[in-house]
Amino acid sequence: MPDTPARRSPRPPGGPPSSPRPDPGPRPGAPAAGPAGQTGDRRVPWATLAAVAAGGVIGALARHGLASAFPHPPGGFPWTTFATNVIGCALIGVLMVLVTEAGRGHPLVRPFLGPGVLGGFTTFSAYVADIGGLAAGGAPQVALVYLFATVAAAVTATHLAAQATRALAGLRRTGPSGEAG
Repeated sequence: MPDTPARRSPRPPGGPPSSPRPDPGPRPGAPAAGPAGQTGDRRVPWATLAAVAAGGVIGALARHGLASAFPHPPGGFPWTTFATNVIGCALIGVLMVLVTEAGRGHPLVRPFLGPGVLGGFTTFSAYVADIGGLAAGGAPQVALVYLFATVAAAVTATHLAAQATRALAGLRRTGPSGEAG
């Protein structure tokens, strides 16, 4: 910051400099200092943002291709969105085991495939829009089945895929105490 009259320490001309001002503490809105003066500023590297963006484009294009190829009729069960979300969640289960338990790999694999490709592929916003559309379009029973079936199937798919990946990779999941779970 430039040395402006408002920022200068008052001192008589030709006299000794005045004592430094006390530290006013952190600026409003500035990240708080942590251990050893570290700040809580979490800047995401550009490479990570690029990996997520590139993966998101690929995932969204794959989802759009499936939705275009297999549209659902008005009032009918949205099978394509349902399958997309369940398959995407299963793949997230596989990815998380491979990346976090089986090995580290390149640091951009997880952001590219997780929030990138699979985040762009799964579409829980379309799921919510489908529920609203079904309910408003005179198919509230289908909307309720879709609401609960998607959540149950997605959670189950994630869990089963993670377990199967662990079994195939010869991994045993350990709990916080280090015991196999």
